[in-house]
Amino acid sequence: MEREIERTVSDSRVETVHMVRPNHMNAAGRLFGGQLMQWLDEVAGLVAKRHIRGNVITASVDNLRFIHGAYQGEMVVIIGKATYVGNSSMEVRVDTYVEHLSNGMRYPINRAYFTMVGLDEKDKPCRIPRLTIKSEEEKAEWEAAEKRREMRMHRRKEGF
Repeated sequence: MEREIERTVSDSRVETVHMVRPNHMNAAGRLFGGQLMQWLDEVAGLVAKRHIRGNVITASVDNLRFIHGAYQGEMVVIIGKATYVGNSSMEVRVDTYVEHLSNGMRYPINRAYFTMVGLDEKDKPCRIPRLTIKSEEEKAEWEAAEKRREMRMHRRKEGF
């Protein structure tokens, strides 16, 4: 599989939109968290596939934080982007918003960070393209991702 050496954050950015339907609801009348998690994992996977241009697997999810609920009939907008790239893994930030049709405003309801691993043709971890940082915002994201990576490594050492 031919791999380019580097890609930018915008090369792999993904935005999806979902309408909250009755089959997405939990018993409390809000979007079921498991449904949202599925949508988030799909977006993270698409970002990673675009970056790697190959197969990927979800290794972990950090900071899955539910800020607000979403309700039937609302539009849920999910945006994913690469924040950090290591040798065979990358971090993908996934932000979720409810978009109000009346004014077009988007209100945050969730944020999560996924660690995705690039796989070769034999489903073994492989080296993935580097990430070119172009802005101060992307640099800040990279630095924050490095700190999250250190915390993940520390937790793994402790058996978590």
